Amino acid sequence: MRKRRKWVGAAWVMCAALLAAVLRWTAVTEKEEAAAIWDGTMPLTAWMLEVPDCVIFRGEGVVMDASHADSGYLMIKYTGDNPRIKVQVTRNTVYTYDLNFRDRYEVYPFTEGDGRYSVKVFENICGNQYSQLMSQTIFVSLSNEFQPFLVPNQYVNFSSDSMAVTLANQLSVGKNQLDTVSAVYQYVTSNITYDYAKAQSVRGGYLPDIDETLENRKGICFDYAALMAAMLRSQNIPTKLVIGYAGDAYHAWVSIFLKERGWIDNLVWFDGEHWSYMDPTFISTGKNSENVRRFVGNSSNYVEKYSY
Repeated sequence: MRKRRKWVGAAWVMCAALLAAVLRWTAVTEKEEAAAIWDGTMPLTAWMLEVPDCVIFRGEGVVMDASHADSGYLMIKYTGDNPRIKVQVTRNTVYTYDLNFRDRYEVYPFTEGDGRYSVKVFENICGNQYSQLMSQTIFVSLSNEFQPFLVPNQYVNFSSDSMAVTLANQLSVGKNQLDTVSAVYQYVTSNITYDYAKAQSVRGGYLPDIDETLENRKGICFDYAALMAAMLRSQNIPTKLVIGYAGDAYHAWVSIFLKERGWIDNLVWFDGEHWSYMDPTFISTGKNSENVRRFVGNSSNYVEKYSY
């Protein structure tokens, strides 16, 4: 383990620290979460507006649009004046997000497949204490199991106008899925460098901006994973942005579904015969050295906690 930590160096430590801060609400234990978020004994009742092809729920300044649940996502908008709003989406795992914008929808994925999801919205009342504004149960039946990992969401945010999508289109011309993955991977790890200054200054609630990462040609581990996930999703390749542990460090990486192979976790490279594991931050930081590839290629070093 000591040898492995040597090559990880500062990038490893910073990546762990900033993800712990950026995703602190996602990573809290159930005990900590219960202390910080109070559901209340009398949650406000939401009402549903039935419009053809629309499933909209409203409650106390909150609008939930579940019209696209079969496509793997939910849109939520808050129109109130509280500056600190949280969203929880739960099936088997509790996913907690910030709701950042006002009078504009944000997109949250249904990443745990078909089933019954509980969606709750909370407002800050004091310090780190939150009270429930709205609670809604949504039944999800996906049009296919890959939908949540093909569309944009709060963490993997892109559109047809994104620079990253234009670049992905160029890199994928005349290529099959395998070659497209390789081209995107090689581009990101060769052209994006690790931003140590950003890692030291990033604040909780940070969200990747994939076009900013491309333009500045640098980013933190969250930026690497979000950029690659967006580029591959835009080419109709199901891609998960995964948050979990790489060794002892909190980290972000990507997993990809290929028709010929199924889900390939932490895919790094294809040598013509065998797949290894993808972790674009460490490969780039380590300049693709053999020691780096050996660590990244060991699945026991990675433990998934959340997928987006």
